[in-house]
Amino acid sequence: MKYIIALDQGTTSSRVALVDEQENITAILSREFPQIYPEEGWVEHDPIDIWSSQYGVMMELLAKCNIEAKDVAAIGITNQRETTVVWDKYTGKPVYNAIVWQCRRTADRIIRLKEQGYADLIQRKTGLIPDAYFSASKIEWILDNVEGARERAERGDLLFGTVDTWLVWKLTGGKKHVTDATNASRTMLFNIDTMAWDEELLDLFRIPRCMLPEVKSSGEIFGYTNVNGVEIPIAGIAGDQQAALFGQGCYEKGEGKNTYGTGCFLLMNAGENRPYSQNGLLTTLAATLHGQKPQYALEGSVFIGGAIIQWLRDEMRFFTDSHDAEYYAKKVPDTGGVYIVPAFTGIGAPYWDMYARGTIVGITRGTKREHIIRASQESIAFQSADLVSAMERDTGMPLKSLKVDGGASRDGFLMQFQADILGAEVIKPTSHETTALGVARLAGLTVGLWTDAKTLAAAQKTDKRYLPEMPADVREEKLKKWHRAVERSLGWELD
Repeated sequence: MKYIIALDQGTTSSRVALVDEQENITAILSREFPQIYPEEGWVEHDPIDIWSSQYGVMMELLAKCNIEAKDVAAIGITNQRETTVVWDKYTGKPVYNAIVWQCRRTADRIIRLKEQGYADLIQRKTGLIPDAYFSASKIEWILDNVEGARERAERGDLLFGTVDTWLVWKLTGGKKHVTDATNASRTMLFNIDTMAWDEELLDLFRIPRCMLPEVKSSGEIFGYTNVNGVEIPIAGIAGDQQAALFGQGCYEKGEGKNTYGTGCFLLMNAGENRPYSQNGLLTTLAATLHGQKPQYALEGSVFIGGAIIQWLRDEMRFFTDSHDAEYYAKKVPDTGGVYIVPAFTGIGAPYWDMYARGTIVGITRGTKREHIIRASQESIAFQSADLVSAMERDTGMPLKSLKVDGGASRDGFLMQFQADILGAEVIKPTSHETTALGVARLAGLTVGLWTDAKTLAAAQKTDKRYLPEMPADVREEKLKKWHRAVERSLGWELD
């Protein structure tokens, strides 16, 4: 039996999954590492913590499962995206902590860029809406604020990488400075038309080209790591959301997945022709194997997804366990006309209004706790439906089906309502570990453990399919009222 090791380096923990030849995840281990908050709105990680926790948990898994290194066919890496590491190419020592994707320290820099008229240029080249979320302004900040860093970078002494690049550099003993196209496409420096680092953007952010890694496809040999004297190929890399898209088998244009977590990440495969979003979505690269043409994806995110259930539990104290939300939602036949817009921190695509705030409308004397809970559940599906609608307008094609993962995908009421409000099938796989599975699949296909991605996808086990049951006129009326509720939340902080 041969295995694939999937390293899943996340924002709060480093995880590892062991995947066998039948694509069964036979073991998973996880190790948390410290979060660093130097100032309000700043988020950092120690790159050594990232490395030591990821390597340590991998070796622990091999030991606990009694797996020898010779039984590992390949390693795949999936990672938190946009997080930025800069280190010395000779000593391997980071010059500063990793600046995490959540960090807002460069927001003023992004505002200035927009005021100077660079937003269209950046979006045209990278597919991204300028934001402190992405890597470019983080690299620039390190070069400008760490003593001597800019001079060292210009001499060619410093290297930049997203988390995947840092891990490969460490795993290969400093021999390989590489990334994959999905991670490169999240830096705000990579031209997704030419598939190369963009010199104009590098000049804009004053980043030396020599700092940047070589870019490969997601399924390719990136290098080798030595484990107990055995050379194991690192054969797959993809950012976490693109790995989940691949793990869900969304290989055809029009296929999409939604990850239901604290927020929701919805990606749709847009095929080989790049879409240009007119509806506030991001265009990004999907994971592909070596030799394949690039594929694009549209991405939208819901800021408050499962977080509204946490709010009902912790702040409103409507129940003590998040799983109870489904029980209470089913206690009433509908919301009694109540709609909730959970714009606690503004609202994202397709509205992009940071001045929006949470709104509850339609309350009457007969409104009960159960109505509020059900309306909260439905708000997650409504927000996801808005993203699907934006994607359909951008691509001119309907969503074929929505494949789902993440914690809230276990909620049967929510998944059925999602199918109803989309008017499309919602498919929940047996395995919820689609991110790890996706990068394991990339690595296994690269080394020949498996031969065809579509065959793997066809064999993927489905836990449940949710078919739309709601009449079209009822769906249209609910969406109409939802959009009226959203209108009332927009610009609240400006009034």
